[in-house]
Amino acid sequence: MAAGGSKLVIFASIAANLLIAVLKFIASFFTGSSAMLSEGIHSVIDTTNGLLLLFGIKKSKVKPDKQHPFGYGKEIYFWSFVVAIFIFALGGGVALYEGIKHLLEHEGTPDRGMMWWNYGVLLGAIVFEGISLWVAWKEFRKVHPKGFISAMAESKDAASIAVIVENAAAVLGLTIALIGVTLMYAYNDLVFDAISSILIGLLLSYVAFFMAKETKHLLLGEAATDEDIQEVVDILSDYEQIEYFGNIKTMHMGPKDIMLGANINFKDRLTIAEIEPLIDEIKNRIVKINPDVKHIYLETDSIKKVP
Repeated sequence: MAAGGSKLVIFASIAANLLIAVLKFIASFFTGSSAMLSEGIHSVIDTTNGLLLLFGIKKSKVKPDKQHPFGYGKEIYFWSFVVAIFIFALGGGVALYEGIKHLLEHEGTPDRGMMWWNYGVLLGAIVFEGISLWVAWKEFRKVHPKGFISAMAESKDAASIAVIVENAAAVLGLTIALIGVTLMYAYNDLVFDAISSILIGLLLSYVAFFMAKETKHLLLGEAATDEDIQEVVDILSDYEQIEYFGNIKTMHMGPKDIMLGANINFKDRLTIAEIEPLIDEIKNRIVKINPDVKHIYLETDSIKKVP
């Protein structure tokens, strides 16, 4: 997904989460629902996360300098990892705390006079979050039209993945809260509200773990996809002047920034004057077929010097 697409998705998510957070806190104040309070905190965290991702995208566009010659593309991976920590520590942690607290201390019965606050806010939030998820999904599919699971596994756009996963978790969390509230009123027992808060906390903790795991690979230096590497192999295989090649290594320096290295052994009869334009041609072909390859290092052997 292009940077512009990522920003559109994030702005849509921030707007939806900010509005929903206000509605959830109002409903929590009037109803005393722990699940609603957990969901309100969840929306505040999602709003903050959106701002952090925007900041990460901006920082990742800073031009290379002496201290960072390959640029700042991995800034977005770092801030995506921070987002995962926020979701776990504040989202999952607070939701679990509120749920367990109300489970141990719950007394009395739910106030049916405030029932429509819960239903109105939850249903409205599901609509807004659903729209935000649809926007994120639509933008993601523009770049990854194939299977969703494989696309998510191969995508290096941590910001877009974070927004999709967050919005999907938000819709699922709201559904859990809606079921909990319904059971609470159906059985006239506050325990169901507390249990739904605990389930939301577990959901957010899992989402945080998933995001942290995916972002960790990118921070450590994840390789390009098999498809990208095969394109390089196909190009090198076209040249009869190459005796053999191998040791192809790639690393994502950012969502749209790949570093490529390879060993090439040219046939002994070739001179430096013949090899240099070949190397330039190979590099140009690689960049043409995959513009994301920004850094190319080809190590050559068996070069015969001009007499």
